[in-house]
Amino acid sequence: MKPVAIFRHAPTEGPGYFATYLDRHNLPWRLIALDAGEPVPATSNEFSGVVFMGGPMSVNGDLPWIAPVLKLIRDSVAADVPVLGHCLGGQLLSKALDGTVSRNPIKEIGWGDVDVVDTPLAREWFGHAAPAFTSFHWHGETFTLPPGAVRVLTNAVCENQAFALGKHLGMQCHIEMTPEIIDSWCESGAREIERSRSPAVQSVAGIKQGSAQSLPKLHAVADGVYDRWVAGLAR
Repeated sequence: MKPVAIFRHAPTEGPGYFATYLDRHNLPWRLIALDAGEPVPATSNEFSGVVFMGGPMSVNGDLPWIAPVLKLIRDSVAADVPVLGHCLGGQLLSKALDGTVSRNPIKEIGWGDVDVVDTPLAREWFGHAAPAFTSFHWHGETFTLPPGAVRVLTNAVCENQAFALGKHLGMQCHIEMTPEIIDSWCESGAREIERSRSPAVQSVAGIKQGSAQSLPKLHAVADGVYDRWVAGLAR
């Protein structure tokens, strides 16, 4: 089986629990560290699926890897190679498919509930977590639904928390969290949290306090989502 390509955009935003899932199911994967200067592959021919993690940058910026990543996503969708996006990755998927990314009305950081939309497609991806579950968030921007995509997750803070389009899924929320990633983000992002005035931004103490209870449940949600996504991989 061809490996799953996992694109990392920042050193602290690796594959996390997604890598744990792939290893548990003996699914090969390859990390492509764009933050370390690795080039974007010209095509997805050598991969069974492509996955994009998060990052603090904006997809509307002028980083040299953004344009080739958007092209790779479009080519992957056209070739029926499943694409999965986490937070920034979901924004990249939206923009590549003619959606837009702009500032969310308020910043969202920490643990917060998301609602599973009451539609067949949403239940196909997140029915095991319906009607709602607690996910992790860290974003100031959000995406629109690209043409043909269907909203599958939402909440009061950010209307588009996830969309599905065939084998492809873009999420604004983070289901890939681990204790190590949470600790790293709380350390590197402590100043951002302190400066935020958004009612949807938790304190570092609040985030860490909620992790013990919320992480195991989030991993169960992630298992179901990843089960659905890997079902589309070419074997």
